[in-house]
Amino acid sequence: MQATQDCEVLVIGGGPAGSTMATLLARQGRKVVMLEKEHHPRFHIGESLLPGNVELFEKLGVREQVARIGMPKFGIEFVPPDLDYCSYVDFAEGWDPTKDSAWQVRRSELDELLFRHAANEGAVTIEGARVRQVDFDDQGATVRATLDDGAQRTWRARFVVDASGRDTVLATQLKSKKKNPNHNSTALFGHFRNARRLQGKREGNISICWFEHGWFWFIPLADGTTSVGAVCWAYYLKARNKPLKDYFYDTIALCPELHDRLKDATLVDDAVHATGNFAYTSTHATGDRYLMVGDAFTFIDPMFSSGVFLAMQNAFDGATLVEKALERPAELPAARRALEKRMRIGPRDYSWFIYRVTNPTIRDMFMHPQNMFKVKQGLMSLLAADMRQGPAYRGSLMMFKAVYCFVSLLNLRRTMAGWKRHRVNIQDMGPLQGETILKSE
Repeated sequence: MQATQDCEVLVIGGGPAGSTMATLLARQGRKVVMLEKEHHPRFHIGESLLPGNVELFEKLGVREQVARIGMPKFGIEFVPPDLDYCSYVDFAEGWDPTKDSAWQVRRSELDELLFRHAANEGAVTIEGARVRQVDFDDQGATVRATLDDGAQRTWRARFVVDASGRDTVLATQLKSKKKNPNHNSTALFGHFRNARRLQGKREGNISICWFEHGWFWFIPLADGTTSVGAVCWAYYLKARNKPLKDYFYDTIALCPELHDRLKDATLVDDAVHATGNFAYTSTHATGDRYLMVGDAFTFIDPMFSSGVFLAMQNAFDGATLVEKALERPAELPAARRALEKRMRIGPRDYSWFIYRVTNPTIRDMFMHPQNMFKVKQGLMSLLAADMRQGPAYRGSLMMFKAVYCFVSLLNLRRTMAGWKRHRVNIQDMGPLQGETILKSE
């Protein structure tokens, strides 16, 4: 047993949110300890980044390093289940044409890069340390963790940042985690070699392929492998009656275009994974001596690849809150209210589309993108994670929703049938057979 160690801020979790937070706080000259339960590099899903991430990497000083490990990504391909053509949109079509690209990355490489960078900036980084308990008092918090060898470690911190991802350490302990009743999905995924990709500049674009029971992602990586996953309604995976690999291949066969792109491909390590991809949020993100960021606060469907961006942006916004909590506590209540509101904007904007994305009306609008009332610029700014365009951005999103409602009313029978299917699809089906829970930011 070692004596309790002191620090100003203890960060739980060494993913993009935790590493970003640790870097920013260390730059303030603070004594920061970051605990990661695993050892880098470690496997992680969520490989597609957005143009909004680029500016954040620039501020951290790691843009060039990320570019070296990434596959350039300029837009999105939408593959419908019932048409003989695909739709392509580019990030440059948003309100800010300079936010025109991002990267696809192996998360094991990206997360380690950010974690090591935090250490280089002055944060104390410890791997193989699982946080078991956080006890708050009037002066700060006592954090207890277990190391790989079973040893127990204790820290006293003035402030705690929970960036533990889907472990949701604080939200679980505080009983503030609530399942989202409007969404309920699962995922099957694996990595392939020799998949047929798009040509030219579009080679690195993500493809979103709809099928009867949900949608697929198709993410090309720089090393020649391609990440392929099916996000499906819980009933579909619950009905599995054969080995996971066979079920995955049967699922791919339900999307002819994807099946053709993978007909000559081989599965890396013969490995297929399944995960419960259930959406949730916490009733609150902040306290007088703590802050939850990224998936530790809320998790939404990964369709628009928003997870890493939201996690890192939470950290940038949250670093200011931590400074006020430690240096200007009189300003903390107002800062907490402002941050609580800001942290809900991104998930709210993305979720509106996610809840409707399997509805035929939204699919039609994605397959026939028009820029009437600047709606396409608003949509592409959202998909690029460029949500700071003020009234222009907000106005174009409102017009998109207005057009959606108008088209839905014109096709009322189809719309009602779509919502009826949605209500059935989001039913809780209970634990999945042979489920492997993998963390996703």
